[in-house]
Amino acid sequence: MGANLTELVETGEKRDKRGRRIMDAKQRSELLAAYAKSGLTQRVFAEREGIQYHTLVDWLQRERQRGAAVPVPPRFRELSLGAMLPARSAMLEVKLPGGMIVRGENAAAVAELVRALQRAAN
Repeated sequence: MGANLTELVETGEKRDKRGRRIMDAKQRSELLAAYAKSGLTQRVFAEREGIQYHTLVDWLQRERQRGAAVPVPPRFRELSLGAMLPARSAMLEVKLPGGMIVRGENAAAVAELVRALQRAAN
């Protein structure tokens, strides 16, 4: 049988008793700025950086409450107007909780746009 090789790498990061990384305010701020530039979802970014998803969400909420909001880049998807406006269909209107109104004649395209807006809001 071959021997298993195990290696311990010391990165110098501070950790608590449960093994979680301890970050100071500057490190946290740099991480949040990196998130804003990444274009990733919160969950994917947290996994990539090795932090708990709920920890990232908490940090982002605290930043927003302090007024130092981390800008989240908008996500766009191109939709064809032809798909949105078929000839002589009934007009659909969806009023979202924030007051935004989405109108269109193609139910599938309107539903897709509403889902995209809801994901962007979260």
